[in-house]
Amino acid sequence: MPVVETPVTLTPASAGLTDAEVHRIRNDFPILGTEVNGKPLIYLDSGATSQNPLSVMEAEQEFYEQRNAAVHRGAHTLAVDATEAYEDARTAVARFIGASTNELVWTSNATEGINLVAYAMSNAALGRGGAAARRFAVGPGDNIVVTEMEHHANLIPWQELAARTGAELRFLPVGDDGSLRLEDADAVITPSTRLVAFSHASNVLGTINPVRELVQLAQAVGALTLLDACQSVPHLPVDVKDLGVDFLVFSGHKMLGPTAIGALYGRAELLNAMPPFLTGGSMITTVTMERAEYLPSPNRFEAGTQRISQAIALGAAANYLSETGMQHIEAWESKLGARLVEGLGAIEGIRVLGPAAGLPRIGLAAFDVDGVHAHDVGQFLDDQGIAVRVGHHCAQPLHRRFGLTATTRASTYLYNTTDEVDAFLDAVAQVRPFFGAQR
Repeated sequence: MPVVETPVTLTPASAGLTDAEVHRIRNDFPILGTEVNGKPLIYLDSGATSQNPLSVMEAEQEFYEQRNAAVHRGAHTLAVDATEAYEDARTAVARFIGASTNELVWTSNATEGINLVAYAMSNAALGRGGAAARRFAVGPGDNIVVTEMEHHANLIPWQELAARTGAELRFLPVGDDGSLRLEDADAVITPSTRLVAFSHASNVLGTINPVRELVQLAQAVGALTLLDACQSVPHLPVDVKDLGVDFLVFSGHKMLGPTAIGALYGRAELLNAMPPFLTGGSMITTVTMERAEYLPSPNRFEAGTQRISQAIALGAAANYLSETGMQHIEAWESKLGARLVEGLGAIEGIRVLGPAAGLPRIGLAAFDVDGVHAHDVGQFLDDQGIAVRVGHHCAQPLHRRFGLTATTRASTYLYNTTDEVDAFLDAVAQVRPFFGAQR
């Protein structure tokens, strides 16, 4: 098995990470020691993709050096070792979110997980899956609910499902303060609602949504729930049983893991009743020339050769985060996020989207610089060695809601320091004078 070292020894009484602990953590991330444009890299783009600690990179390399074989298909030693490491990783990631092993399906990313559920519901609408799958079927007269703050991955699959089945797509609106307008929920979520899909934390606003309240609203009308946890699982303690959601998706590369791996959580009874999305080898019990019988979850959704090394590396990432302590990480990022929002709000000509400092939000801030396009802001910051994301962040409707086409986004993680946030704020303060945008 890959060896995963404990990254740091934390002070038990600490509510969050300390500056000294963060500096020790940074030693696990070689890329943070590089320079960009002759200046030390300040990486504030973890909302797009996070960096990898040595233990994650070593786990993937160790697999290829010592265990490379197809899983679930061979009786030789390498195949057995590979299968054991692959399933141990599933156990680690399932434990990380409070799920059982048979409730954790590997996917390429969160987008594939959402598409898996949407296509399974579409297949159920066509009568696939038999009587057990009828609970997932949607059609004319039904509706699917998403929120106005969704990024495209949790919007377009539902647009397509509605187009294929004749169901209606409805939207829970966002208020000017960046929170959901729950007072409108009764008019949007009705007895005709079959599924409510929403983000745990917005990748633009930083808003942390009231998951339990939304789940209760959905359950009251008999609707299923799908939680997009791309911006929460890496940053907050998440327990799927405690939240009460039916489905949850997240991506590995946003939580210190590699690209091309993500996961779908689903309650076991739902996954075992849901018709498969992709079909082929490794997900069947019996096949004739006319038909096939499918394995129970999770194998029924994992057709073909899987992402073995990526899954093993994601297991190492989950172990790294668990050993660091998600409560410590949440507290540290909350501190950095408040510093970001307060600092940006104090700079003339800066408009920050989302909840005000002090309200629940994750450690990111998207903002508009009056008189300067976001791409120019990003280029200016890159010249200072500061990496941020610019554009609409795959959330065009949300940007239109706030009258914008693009913003600049700074997003933190466990390896960012307060000094880096202060250096970023000092650089942003220079943007408008540099471009002559001040009055």
